[in-house]
Amino acid sequence: MATDGEVLTPENPRGLRDLPFAVPNVTSAERARARRIADALRAHYPDAHCELNYRTPHELLIATILSAQTTDVGVNKATPALFKRFPKPMDYAASSAAEIEPFVKSLGFFRQKAKSVHSAMTDVVERFGGEVPRTMDELLTLRGVARKTANVVLGNAFGINVGFVVDTHIERLSKRFGLADWDANVQQVERRLCALMPRDRWCELSHQIIWHGRRACQARRKGCGDHPVCRGYGTCCELRG
Repeated sequence: MATDGEVLTPENPRGLRDLPFAVPNVTSAERARARRIADALRAHYPDAHCELNYRTPHELLIATILSAQTTDVGVNKATPALFKRFPKPMDYAASSAAEIEPFVKSLGFFRQKAKSVHSAMTDVVERFGGEVPRTMDELLTLRGVARKTANVVLGNAFGINVGFVVDTHIERLSKRFGLADWDANVQQVERRLCALMPRDRWCELSHQIIWHGRRACQARRKGCGDHPVCRGYGTCCELRG
């Protein structure tokens, strides 16, 4: 039986007990409302997906590291040449950050990102046998990887939901939808979403929320209250940040 704060589904019979953090207690009414929001987002964005281009788990890991404080569009312009020059993790490990830099120079903080990519791929080769690790704890040991990056990789490359991606769009919309408090930090937003949303849909929902944030409920946009999702579930979209 599920207790308050747990979401049990046939795909995830353990509910939330295996998460490395405690989730807040939420009421059945709060979960029901969150499910309605999730269903509305699915109806409007049925084809939502990760907008970073990749073919393999290590390419997704690299693209996600590069995407920090940079648009997906910008990353997608840089990665074709990068992935062609370094097709496998061992190619990065055998290279150097300086050799990676020219391929990512168009991105912000490119020197640090080149160092992160080189270090992460070296660890993938030397510590994980050339395969991107499939656990949160292992991914977090890689340079340039925090929970958001790890959740993106686990959810999209491996179908593993051990957390909810929280980027700027998801943080903003979670508060506008009343799913998290206006003063909640990223950690608190993630835990609220884990408590509220069906676990088997966490990855899918992250894309649907991001698509809504990019296409309708933007940070500076006024007037998104005319969108069906905002009109039905938004909390002061016109007035709040």
